[in-house]
Order: sequence, then C-alpha cells, then structure tokens
Amino acid sequence: MCKQNFSLLVEKKIILKNIDLLDFFGAKETKLKVIKSYYPKLKITLRGEVMLVLGEQDLVAEFELKLSNCVQRYKLNNSLVESDIHYIFSDVDNKFFSQDIILHGFSGLVVKARTKNQKKMVDMSLKHDLMFVSGPAGTGKTYTSVALAIRALKNREVKKIILTRPAVESGENLGFLPGDLKDKLDPYMSPLYDALSDMLPPSKLKKFLSDNIIEIAPLAFMRGRTLDSAFVILDEAQNATISQMKMFLTRMGSSAKFIISGDISQIDLPRNQKSGLLHAINILKKEKKIGFLQLNESDVIRHKLVQLIIKAYNNE
Repeated sequence: MCKQNFSLLVEKKIILKNIDLLDFFGAKETKLKVIKSYYPKLKITLRGEVMLVLGEQDLVAEFELKLSNCVQRYKLNNSLVESDIHYIFSDVDNKFFSQDIILHGFSGLVVKARTKNQKKMVDMSLKHDLMFVSGPAGTGKTYTSVALAIRALKNREVKKIILTRPAVESGENLGFLPGDLKDKLDPYMSPLYDALSDMLPPSKLKKFLSDNIIEIAPLAFMRGRTLDSAFVILDEAQNATISQMKMFLTRMGSSAKFIISGDISQIDLPRNQKSGLLHAINILKKEKKIGFLQLNESDVIRHKLVQLIIKAYNNE
C-alpha cells in the first residue's frame, strides 16, 4: 500500500495598509510578477489592498515574512525597486532586517554596522545625544554618522540634518581656489555628498538640500546659531581649533544630537594651534552623559592593505 504525504494547505489574508499599491507593485503589477516568480507553488491573488496567499503552511509563512520585509523597506525609503525584491526574496536566512542594519539606502543598498566598533557606535548613538568618535581613515566614521542621521530624519526624531567641517585641508587655502564659496567648499565636502548619495535617491537628496532639510556648511557658519531639532555631524574635527570646538559644542539645542568625528593622526592645523578635538576629549572624558569611542585599524573597511599601512605608521 502506497503511503501518501498530504501537506497542510492554508489560505492567508494579508492586508496592505498605508501603501501606494501602484508604486509598490509597479505599473501592470510588474514587481508583483517578480515576487510571484520566487513562489511558483503558491497561489497569490491581489484584490485591492487585500492579498490572498494559498499554499503549504510553511511556504505561506515564509512568503509573509519576506513580503513584510518588502513593506518595511518601502516605508523606510518610500520606494521599492526590483533589486530590493531580489535581495529580500533570495535571502534564504531571512537576515535582511538584522539588528546590524542601520538603514536601506538608494538602489537597494543595505547600510549596516560592519565591525564590532561600528556596532558600538550605533548602540552608543541610542544612549547619548553627544558623541566623540575618533579613528583612522577608512573606519566608517563619516559614513556611519551620516547613516545614523538619515535614519533619525526618516524616523522623524529630528527635523533636519546639518553636516559641517572645518575648511582646513592638506595645507590648501580656500582663498586661492577658483569659483564662488560653494565651488571652493564642495571639494572639501565631497565625502559627505558621497555618503548622502549612497543613501538617498538623487531627486530626494536634491529636494532636501534645496529645502535646507539637509545643510552642508563650513564650521565657521555655525557661529551665533542654536542647532535644535537637528542631527549635527562635525566631520574632520581634528582640524577644528579649541575656540571653534567650544563655539560648536555650545550651539547644541535641547533636542539635538551631535556626533563629532575625526582622525587625530591627520591634523592639518598650523603647529602653533592645538586640535580642538584632542582638547575636548581630554577635558570632557569623565562626563558620563557624553559618549566616547575609539576606532582602530581593525575597523578599516577599505582595501586590506590600508589596515597594514595604518598599522605601520602607528608603529613608526
């Protein structure tokens, strides 16, 4: 006598609320067809905001989880492209929304903490409104800071993002560079623009910049302001003077978050000026309400040779 295996079939009703279904599934349901292609054994029917899924219980449960991840991705970035769907539905271990993920960037890019200290940085940002993060080039200080700022903006924890840097780099003088102020400053601000471009669609980034929701400006422009309801990042802080650092820190409004990051091995100030970053860390290091984090060569996420180069210079 043949023994037959009967799998339990179930029908699951999934309600898709607060979603632009045309945007989510695409014109002529092109993205829905991509989703269906991953589960040919399921019968998937869309009726308005109600999706009916019929099939084996385990498959239905797995499909529901992956569709939920798609919905979270859409709500997080106000978009869902086909590359997102392929990424999520081919994710066998369902690790797409692991706790290491900071946010989902442009074109399906997943921005996550990639080293132990970067994870500490993410955790520290939840506990402290003011953080000092120091470490060598390539450790993700700027990139992680920008990701945390964009996440806070998307979660409506802040109303704007302010990214600033001292206008001192590699011995060059801004006054001798061609162009207007923006032309002079853009090369110095390019790492910030690069990070933003990875995490936001071009149209949204352009709108945020034009509406001043994201502001990129030299440190000197912070004088006289109160920076409230904002996520503020001071990058390359090792090149701020002591007076500039004091000025910047005292701009902090009651509902602001500040991250000050820099590399103390790359100070470009004149020899007779002390780094405001080093000074601030020294006088504030005992304050428990302020976060301090030191990254090192093990956190470098550029070419593997960069770790060796940093280590060699540190041991010189």
